[in-house]
Order: sequence, then C-alpha cells, then structure tokens
Amino acid sequence: MDTNQNESPFGKIVYAYTRAQAVADGVQVEVTTVAKEAGIRFPVFLTRTVFDAFVTVPPGVSGQDEAGRLWDIIHMTRFAVQRARSAANHVPVVLYVRNDHRAPKLVKLIAACGPLDIDDAQPAITIMMPGED
Repeated sequence: MDTNQNESPFGKIVYAYTRAQAVADGVQVEVTTVAKEAGIRFPVFLTRTVFDAFVTVPPGVSGQDEAGRLWDIIHMTRFAVQRARSAANHVPVVLYVRNDHRAPKLVKLIAACGPLDIDDAQPAITIMMPGED
C-alpha cells in the first residue's frame, strides 16, 4: 500500500498552464495597479476577451478611452464584490458599455476569486465573460 501523502489523488500532472504563462501569452491582462487605486487589495486580471471587447475602444467610437473603460469595469467589480455573499467565489458584475454611437448596452461579466497561480495560493480576481474559465 502506497501511503505517499505528497501525490495527488488524481495522479501525475500531465500539463499545467500557469497564470504567468497566460499573462506572457496575452491570454490574460494584469490590471492590479488600477484595481489597487479602486480599493481592491488582491491582484486582478482580465481575460483577453473582456479586455478586447470592453476596454479597447472600437474604431470610430468617440468620447471613450481605455483608461475610463477599464476604470468602469474595476469600479463595478469592486461594488459587486462588496455586495456579494462573503463565501462567494464567483460574483456577477454588471455594467453598461458603449461600443458604438448608440445607447450603451448592458454587459454581464464574472469576477472569480481563486489562487494567483499554481504555486502561489494568495487570492487573485479574474474578470471574465460568463462561460469562460
């Protein structure tokens, strides 16, 4: 009987994709500095999908800038986290975003709290589209 307590009950890890790799590859965007300005103590990351869809200003859209759009997402995330149940690790984030010259549209995102990386258990927040992992 093998009693090695250090092995995973699921066996050897075949492949792991770390957050550090995701940031280096551009799959996630770190926005911790802005999050700290908004009062969030944990590191914060956006998925590339969220960044491209709601932070990047679409061509031809005036009266918008990336800093303001990012601030809106971070501020509404902070608000959603403050209102969430204390044990929740996935919190819905809702805000309006204008991606054209029509009225802003309601956008629903998810703020997920989990470990910063495979080898770093400190909490971090990832803001993603519903259905993204």
